Amino acid sequence: MVLSAAGHQAETPSDLVRWARRRTSALVLLTLTRDSEWRLLARLHDAQVTLPIMVLIDADSIEQGVRAARAGARSVLPRNIAGDALQRTVIATMDGHAVLPAEVAARLAAGVPPESPQVVPPDRIGWLRQLASGVTVAQLADRVGYSERAMFRLLTALYRDIGARNRIDAIMLARDKGWI
Repeated sequence: MVLSAAGHQAETPSDLVRWARRRTSALVLLTLTRDSEWRLLARLHDAQVTLPIMVLIDADSIEQGVRAARAGARSVLPRNIAGDALQRTVIATMDGHAVLPAEVAARLAAGVPPESPQVVPPDRIGWLRQLASGVTVAQLADRVGYSERAMFRLLTALYRDIGARNRIDAIMLARDKGWI
């Protein structure tokens, strides 16, 4: 492994969120190729992990880069990045810098709303259905087992992920997409 050869210690914990919450000086490196990896990035964000997160995405996907940055990734690189560039980015990210493809940075700076993610988890669609039917955030939180504050944060992240500005936008978007 390129990073191990450069003196970095690599670990593959079975519970990444738990591992990340216990660390004060480390970096999380994720390759985002499957829905489960995107969900893991969302779980890290929802758990308010403070470690820097660096992700590797498909080289030609500006939208994936924007989505990853909005989901909490500090640095975003194409999966086919050269080893020396990967090493430099790890160091920069650990030093508090963000490394993003220029197109991703431009989209984020312009405030362009993201395209809807390809897959919205069924439980999140269920939340939108309940909100559309008049359920309050407090009631929803009680039903799904979160505190009201945590539920509000999760809903805010969901709205952002689907490109909605607020609850009404999210419900309207969900109806337009046929989710509810």
